[in-house]
Amino acid sequence: MAEKPHDWREVLGLRSPTEERNPRTEDVDRLRTGDLVRLMIAEDEAVLTAVRAVADQVTALVDLAVEALSVGGRIHYSGAGTSGRLAVLDAVELLPTYRVGPETVVPHLAGGDRAMMHAVEGVEDDPTAGAADLGDVGPADLVIGLAASGRTPYVGGALSHARERRARTALIATNPRAALAEDVDVAVLVDTGPEVITGSTRMKAGTAQKMVLNMFSTAVMVRLGKTYSNLMTEVAPTNQKLRARTVRMLVQATDQDPERCAEVLAAAGDARTALVALIAGIDVAQARELIAEFPPDANRIADPGGVRSAVAAARGERHG
Repeated sequence: MAEKPHDWREVLGLRSPTEERNPRTEDVDRLRTGDLVRLMIAEDEAVLTAVRAVADQVTALVDLAVEALSVGGRIHYSGAGTSGRLAVLDAVELLPTYRVGPETVVPHLAGGDRAMMHAVEGVEDDPTAGAADLGDVGPADLVIGLAASGRTPYVGGALSHARERRARTALIATNPRAALAEDVDVAVLVDTGPEVITGSTRMKAGTAQKMVLNMFSTAVMVRLGKTYSNLMTEVAPTNQKLRARTVRMLVQATDQDPERCAEVLAAAGDARTALVALIAGIDVAQARELIAEFPPDANRIADPGGVRSAVAAARGERHG
């Protein structure tokens, strides 16, 4: 079967800052190593400013996600190339950090698992594949497309399918004129400008998307009660480092000695129960009952994780 010819009028007509030449880096191949590194650092400094400019849009996206997950929906990421790989990275790291797995956040990478390690040519141009990979979504779900150019057909197919199934939709792109932004509920369009190397969106564009994803997923987890203060209460202690981190977290939160914290953690089986037992000075069984009474709740102001409320109840107080 002959390959479908490119519509070069469309390709060459692509309007995206990341495809423009950067006048500050036109002599990049003539620089000494130190000057080259400093030039790239200077370009990267602009990424934070560009991300800061879309703070309101990231906020709106977080609120959409919290709403979706609070009613039993899921978050789906859809992307290709660097954008898709960053989405996969964000999703898989939620499990050891917050005990949130693919039942909650699902990444869809054009080309599947193989594309994580190898370039799979042509898959990003197939909107049908984007829709098929997304699969069975519904009104409770949130589908987030990631595309530096804001026009990737694979991502467009996923977003179109999501709208047909009445799911909420969003786009994270680094093109302020992103075509796919027209029909989504929230568009996070980070204007990172031209790349150091023209079109190499794994650089500033990738950094910006990574920053947005980090802020997005972290804020969602905090709002859902996965932390106490700035400590991770849902970390899965699956290896020695994470077990030590959990004990350290209990020490930091309670000022009690590591041996005592390790003992209570072993008896409790989870950090939230151990926290309540240690802070309130009660046994694990009582702490477990109170944790059940105050489960994580995004609508509980100033205490989404429920630890403060459980401790207050143990002391006969009313929290908040």
